Amino acid sequence: MAALFTGKVLMANRERDEVETERELGRALENKVLLLYFGSGQCPRCRQFSPLLKDFFLRLTDEFYVERASQLVLVYVSRDETEEQQSAFLRTMPKRWLAVPFGDTFKRELELRFAVSEVPAVVVLKPNGEVIVGNAVEEIRRMGPACFRNWQEAAELVDRNFLLAEDFDDWSRRSITDPIRRLKYKLDKKTEMKNKERKEEGEESS
Repeated sequence: MAALFTGKVLMANRERDEVETERELGRALENKVLLLYFGSGQCPRCRQFSPLLKDFFLRLTDEFYVERASQLVLVYVSRDETEEQQSAFLRTMPKRWLAVPFGDTFKRELELRFAVSEVPAVVVLKPNGEVIVGNAVEEIRRMGPACFRNWQEAAELVDRNFLLAEDFDDWSRRSITDPIRRLKYKLDKKTEMKNKERKEEGEESS
C-alpha cells in the first residue's frame, strides 16, 4: 500500500507531523485496509456523514471499544477551501487519521485515479492498492463497523493475533508471512513432543 504514496507526504493528525519516509509509511499502512475519505468540513452532506465515520473508525480502533485496534487506516483527502478549514475539521476527528497535506496536487491525482466525482466518498483499498469498495459511504451508514469484517476477508489480511506481544515493536521489519511460519513452527513442535512422549511410553511398556 505504501507504493501508492511513494514520494508523497502524509500528515499525522496526532501532532500534524509529516509521515514521509518509506519505513514510516510502510509501518502505517502495511497489512491494513485503507480508507481514503474524500470530504470537506464545509459540505453539508459531509457534515452529516463525518460524525458517523468518526464513530465507525473509533469503534474499530480505539482502546475504549476494542482490546486491539483493527487493521484499519484512514487517509483524509480534503476538499476544504482553506488550510484553516482543513485543520479545524481534523481537530474534531480521531488522532489516528492521516491526511494529504492541504494544497498537495496529489489529492487531484487520487480523485482521478479512483473516479471520485462527489463527496463524501470513502474508497476502500486492499494493502496492495486494489479497490474493495469504490464508495462505502452507504455501506458504512447501513452496517456500521460490521462491514469491516467483509473488507478484512476481501483484503486477505494476516491476522495479527498470530503475533506475540513482544513482536509488535518491530513488525515493520518482519516478513508478512512471519506469523504464519511461527504458528506452523509451534504446531510442528507440539506434534514432535507428542510423538516423543508416545515413543517413550511404548518403550516403557515393552
